[in-house]
Amino acid sequence: MVFAAGGFKVKLYDIAQQQLTSALENIRKQMKELEESGFLKGTLSAEQQLALISICTDLKAAVEGATFIQECTPENLELKKKIFGQLDLIVGNTVILSSSTSCLLPSKLFTGLKHVKQCIVSHPVNPPYFVPLVEIVPHPETDPSTIESTYALMKKIGQSPVKLNRETEGFVLNRLQYAVISEAWRLVGEGVISPTDLDLVMSDGLGMRYAFIGPLETMHLNAEGISNYCERYREGMRLVLNTFGPVPEFSGEIEQKINQAMSEKIPVVPKVLDARRKRRDEYLTGLAKLKKQMKSD
Repeated sequence: MVFAAGGFKVKLYDIAQQQLTSALENIRKQMKELEESGFLKGTLSAEQQLALISICTDLKAAVEGATFIQECTPENLELKKKIFGQLDLIVGNTVILSSSTSCLLPSKLFTGLKHVKQCIVSHPVNPPYFVPLVEIVPHPETDPSTIESTYALMKKIGQSPVKLNRETEGFVLNRLQYAVISEAWRLVGEGVISPTDLDLVMSDGLGMRYAFIGPLETMHLNAEGISNYCERYREGMRLVLNTFGPVPEFSGEIEQKINQAMSEKIPVVPKVLDARRKRRDEYLTGLAKLKKQMKSD
């Protein structure tokens, strides 16, 4: 949907025809709803964008003429390596081979491929239609032109790409996310705060400003610049950070406690979860629209 909104022809490939049929049905439904609510991306109508998307169960036919291939299989190293091994045998020397992996290192995915210079990770954020960030992570042998072309493409389709200078476990988004999750888990586990109040600290606290500025700019603005912030708060930060506990197991009693609280708030029933996800997407759409409006002002 994101690539079609940018005006590109898109071929969806899967080994299961039903998956493709269902995908097209869901895309049509979502695009129509987005168009009716005024939130459809791009300058083309929903019908024009739908006309750009086709489906295919033959990998060779799917990638014929492609300039950019985005792999979106489950987070399974062997499965992804198998797919890229197959692609490596049938693509030319100009197409970019990109993975959506959120954690797997490019060196584990692409090493040994003859087209390794054309390989890169382009990690989108769920749901990518509403959250524009894309982490671009190169393999040590990725050609600089692959990085620049991927960055330019993501900008062209309206995403917000960031370049990592080298690979690191979890990239950047998940390293930050897991740090927050880890401390949230410890605070709930130690009885400092309830799970629902913990989420409120983020949604009505940190998340309010982090929706528009990052932690480093927050520091900069909360004092007379970064150096002044460090002068004021470095001792307090170090004191607090030294009290952080070990990495949680994310299991046992604390898992049950958090699961119970979340399930009471949002029952684990497909219909309820889908409705909540839809509401999340509506919020994100509204936020994206506000951010775009504020940037243009």
